[in-house]
Amino acid sequence: MPTSKHTEAALAKQLIAGTQKHLGSVSSLMLASGTYSPAQVEAQLLALATLQAEVDAAEATVKVKRTAAKAQRPALHAFLIAYVAFLKTAFSKSPDVLADFGLQPRKVPAPMTTEQRAAAAAKRKATRQARGTRGKKALKAIKGNVTGIELIPVTTPEAAAASATTQTAPSAPGAPPTGSASK
Repeated sequence: MPTSKHTEAALAKQLIAGTQKHLGSVSSLMLASGTYSPAQVEAQLLALATLQAEVDAAEATVKVKRTAAKAQRPALHAFLIAYVAFLKTAFSKSPDVLADFGLQPRKVPAPMTTEQRAAAAAKRKATRQARGTRGKKALKAIKGNVTGIELIPVTTPEAAAASATTQTAPSAPGAPPTGSASK
């Protein structure tokens, strides 16, 4: 027996063809505790195959619609957000008008008490200390140190040729090399 709906529908089509070819002249068939004519059997099998074909077509349509929605959703969502922001700004003083749009007015934060402000400042300070964060001036004062890297200056070809000729010139014994100044 078929295990998937697609193979079941394909089998139903094959059974219809076989019934028409080999059982078309039979007057009735006894099956499933009932008597059926070959035309009734074909109708039942055709209903099964047609049902699966309709389901497949609907799923294909849904897939196309989902792909289209996925492509269009970001732009439409951005438009929705912009429109809601516009409405909240335009009707910020009229909560009844916002309610007509299905929106709630922006909540105004309750003013902080003196104790809450002091606690918030202490918490910010403790967080900055714990994370080691600094202000702009403190960050500008921090410089990195690099050790173990030897830098070789890059020169133009003419300067490189000139320095090569000055270094290859013979020097007097015991004299410092040419091109370098002794300190």
